[in-house]
Amino acid sequence: MTTILLTGSTRGIGAACFDVLTGAGATVLGHGTRSGIAADLADPAAPQRLWAEALEQAGGRIDVLVNNAGVFEDNPLDRDHEAWVAGWERTMRINLTASAELSRLAVLHWHDNGGGRLVNVASRAAYRGDSPAHWHYAASKAGMVAMTKTIARAYAREGVLAFAVCPGFTMTGMADDYLASRGGDKLLADIPLGRVADPAEVAGVVRFLALDAPASMTGAVLDVNGASYVR
Repeated sequence: MTTILLTGSTRGIGAACFDVLTGAGATVLGHGTRSGIAADLADPAAPQRLWAEALEQAGGRIDVLVNNAGVFEDNPLDRDHEAWVAGWERTMRINLTASAELSRLAVLHWHDNGGGRLVNVASRAAYRGDSPAHWHYAASKAGMVAMTKTIARAYAREGVLAFAVCPGFTMTGMADDYLASRGGDKLLADIPLGRVADPAEVAGVVRFLALDAPASMTGAVLDVNGASYVR
């Protein structure tokens, strides 16, 4: 039985991942601020507490870590400087630093337990960038991709496999708000497929990477963006 720690499991892509992974027979330890293993990843002490509690619930062995939790919050350029910096640091803390801390704890755990798999849910913004109010979001997701590749290259021989998924717009609460605020039809016109992704489509890719992808794929970054950005 594969045991998976999934962050941000209570809505959107995370909730779809929880359903798909449990449906595939995995034991999924879900994290959320309101259900599952509660942890506010804006708190610097939260990642270590989350990992320790998950490891205890798992009986001492976690096979897969899926870093999905994240925020997508406006941070306009003309904000007060201190507020802009605070917005930058909050997004970096939740989206990148917390994921890095959990990844580090997982890699150390896998060093002693025969390897494991890491799946990071990044974003199309890692490669294409994002709106002028979302420098911080794009930077956090680019950092996540770079971290994934570094882990894959550094620890493959020890059985540690690392992958990333880069969704474009996905029909979650965050995407709904963004599409509405930016003129949904105009944004949809930029997606050759003609629609945003369903969370279940992203979850299917996460399931493949977490459970089935061959070891030789380690370091891969898979796009789910309706051909709105092709690299």
